Amino acid sequence: MATTKLGFIVQRPPYKSENPKLALTHAIASQSVEIYLNDGDMVTADLAFIGDGVLNCIKNQKAMENYGLTSTESHIKSTLMLDLSVFVCREDLDKFGLSEDDIVMDAEEFGAEVKVKVVPFSEINKMMEEVNHLLFF
Repeated sequence: MATTKLGFIVQRPPYKSENPKLALTHAIASQSVEIYLNDGDMVTADLAFIGDGVLNCIKNQKAMENYGLTSTESHIKSTLMLDLSVFVCREDLDKFGLSEDDIVMDAEEFGAEVKVKVVPFSEINKMMEEVNHLLFF
C-alpha cells in the first residue's frame, strides 16, 4: 500500500501559453490511474500557483464566451471537485494587489467541499519537499 505524491507548480501567466492549463489537466488526469495500480496503492496530487502563475486563478474568466475555450477557472474548479489540494502563494497575490475575493476559492456550485488555500510560500515549499515527483509549468 504505497502512495505516490505528485506536485504541480504553476509559475507562468495564463497568456500566450497553454502550460498552466496543462498542469491542471495533468493533475486531474492523475486521479484516473487507479485501474493501473495494485490494490491499496494511490496517487495524490497537489497543485500550487506561484509567481505570475497566480494570475491563472482570477475568477469570472470569460474564455468560453470570448474564445470558445474551457477556462482555467473551470479547470481549477474541477481539481477541487476531485478533492485535490490547491495552493495559491499569499506573497504573490499581494505583489499583484489581488485578494481572496479576486480569485477562484471554491466550487460550491458543483458540490465540491475542498477550497483553495491561500498560504505563504514557505508552506508551498514544504509541499514541494514532501512529493515524490515535482513538475513545473
